[in-house]
Amino acid sequence: MNQGIAALKQLPFSNRLLKNAHRTLLENARGKYKMPGEFRRSQNWIGGSALSNARFVPPAQENVPELMSDLELFAHNDALHLPPLIKVALMHYQFETIHPFLDGNGRIGRLMITLYLVSMDILKQPVLYLSDYLGRNREEYYERLTRVREQNALEDWLLFFLDGITETAKKGTQTFDKILNFQKEWEHTIHGWDKHSTKGLLLFRHLFQHPAINAQAVGEALAISSPTAYKLVEHFTQQGLLREVTGAKRGKLYLFDPYLKLYDS
Repeated sequence: MNQGIAALKQLPFSNRLLKNAHRTLLENARGKYKMPGEFRRSQNWIGGSALSNARFVPPAQENVPELMSDLELFAHNDALHLPPLIKVALMHYQFETIHPFLDGNGRIGRLMITLYLVSMDILKQPVLYLSDYLGRNREEYYERLTRVREQNALEDWLLFFLDGITETAKKGTQTFDKILNFQKEWEHTIHGWDKHSTKGLLLFRHLFQHPAINAQAVGEALAISSPTAYKLVEHFTQQGLLREVTGAKRGKLYLFDPYLKLYDS
């Protein structure tokens, strides 16, 4: 996501952008041997163990370049005068129907939504991501896509997609409010500490960007000695701001637990 957004400063929203994102996505991950960064050159399918019993068979591989070129042209066709959210809903449907990669189509298809909205200056940061909504409504998601293909039920798909945008946006706003309150309350508390208040504030603010950390990283980030870093981490753990997750005597890793929990509550 970060790489794609950074690339938008030099690249337009394009197939090249999606291919680069796909290459990064599959690097040392599931699907790393399935043509990362390249459109497929063989037939794939969704569900089932073979083409004969597949839930859905996407277009043949020789048609993928032309179909994806058409999708890119659609994304930049200003003559259609479509609201951007309607446009990206259609783009997502079309992308998942084409299924242009051998693996990672779902992940790139969801990423594409955010990248497009950032490219249109509708989002300044990638704060709207539909993965959670689509995951919780997986069966309905597949069913809505299928009904467009088989019954031309486009309106049902658009309503489902826009409901997801609404729910995700509301949840994001609520989460941001909780984060701001959490930050304000803890900064006030840390100001009142007898010890560690100055370095404690620096570490607290650092954790928002690095919510998984070890004592060595704390020392480097705050330019403090290892003993001081260990004491500060121990104090944060006692205060409930950090939670050790390895159970090891060495190489301990800590999570900024109360902050991370704000995203699940």
